[in-house]
Amino acid sequence: MKKTKPEDLLDFPCRFQFKAIGVADDSFKAEIVAVVESFVVVSEDCITCRPSENGGYQAVSVSVRLENYQQLTGIYAAMRKVSGLKLLL
Repeated sequence: MKKTKPEDLLDFPCRFQFKAIGVADDSFKAEIVAVVESFVVVSEDCITCRPSENGGYQAVSVSVRLENYQQLTGIYAAMRKVSGLKLLL
């Protein structure tokens, strides 16, 4: 059976990694983590941060367990509002 709706492409519950690329300051990382924590529990060992080669940007990755599609879309919607955000993956 062909899955055509976005919510059917993942089997919930599942592990999912959010990656946000933005300005290289501590507040950006803190805001991204706070957004995800407002929806699900985030373990400190599931957060990684990697600076860009020139140090002007950083990639913040947060790996979590999602229970449903609404959590996925809610987190992405809230992340889009974080100041300093350049790209979401």
